[in-house]
Amino acid sequence: MSAKQLTRETKETSISASLEIYGSGKHEIDTGIGFFTHMLESFSKHALFDVALSCKGDLAVDFHHSVEDCGIVLGTLLKQSIYPVEKIERFGHGVVVMDEACVECALDISNRAFLVFDMGESYVGKVGEFDVELVEEWFRAACFNAHISAHVVLKRGKNLHHITEAAFKAFALALRRALAPNERVAVPSTKGCL
Repeated sequence: MSAKQLTRETKETSISASLEIYGSGKHEIDTGIGFFTHMLESFSKHALFDVALSCKGDLAVDFHHSVEDCGIVLGTLLKQSIYPVEKIERFGHGVVVMDEACVECALDISNRAFLVFDMGESYVGKVGEFDVELVEEWFRAACFNAHISAHVVLKRGKNLHHITEAAFKAFALALRRALAPNERVAVPSTKGCL
């Protein structure tokens, strides 16, 4: 399968990206936001997706537009890479521990967009200059544009860096498992299509 490519230009962001879902975890990512770039690199590494992404955004305003638009672009590339669904597991699950933090992700490559993002009331604040409220915005944009149903749930944790990184890694692991080839399933739905 060849890499999918997409360029998206708005008044708020300029993004160029490519995605190969059956890669080796190679990444060349520059969002202009250090912590967010680190999260996307972790996502690429643990999903075994090859990701190239460059985002130039209105960071003088805040990080919101860049984070959400990167989710839109990566979600769109995922949709282009996945559908029509056939000969994959479809369902994926991952639990990632980072020291005291534990985050679980379960997902369905269903061609129906949904997100449950349950990180608890204490998941507020910043990691460096990065507002963790933007993490849900990225997940929502990615899942809704990829037409994936995902549940991302904090099991326990206190350190915002650890919790956030565990969430990105759990999502990556669940995606990798859901996209695992399975020649026996043909179309993984009793409907006959997804």
